[in-house]
Amino acid sequence: MPDTSLARFEINADDIARVVRLFYAEVRKDPTLGPVFAAHVSHWPEHEDKIAAFWRNAILREKCYSGNPMRVHVSRPDVKAEHFPIWLTLFHETLQKELSPLQAQQWGALADRIGEGFRTGIVAMRQPKDAPPQLF
Repeated sequence: MPDTSLARFEINADDIARVVRLFYAEVRKDPTLGPVFAAHVSHWPEHEDKIAAFWRNAILREKCYSGNPMRVHVSRPDVKAEHFPIWLTLFHETLQKELSPLQAQQWGALADRIGEGFRTGIVAMRQPKDAPPQLF
């Protein structure tokens, strides 16, 4: 049993796995995000397990995820900065349906910070080196 004494908030691995699974079911149906994910994800259970590990690492601090999600997102030109607000809206809707209001608020706040980091990172890293900085 993992030590949850360092957890950011009260939630368990089963809740995380359920939210991730249900969220990606919604992503697959989304007219904007669905095709982007379909171009890169061929085995959904494997993808969902990896993302659940990301969240267990971020929330429960399990040290069960290895990878560089920023590099993955930046390396895929069809992943655009404007996709992140759509992603976050769907994610918040899933959190609100599946968790207590407090859990949804806490996880949602963390997702907002991470999503905004990805969005701004994509804009900055794809910008030409000699271009003036973009203000967000």
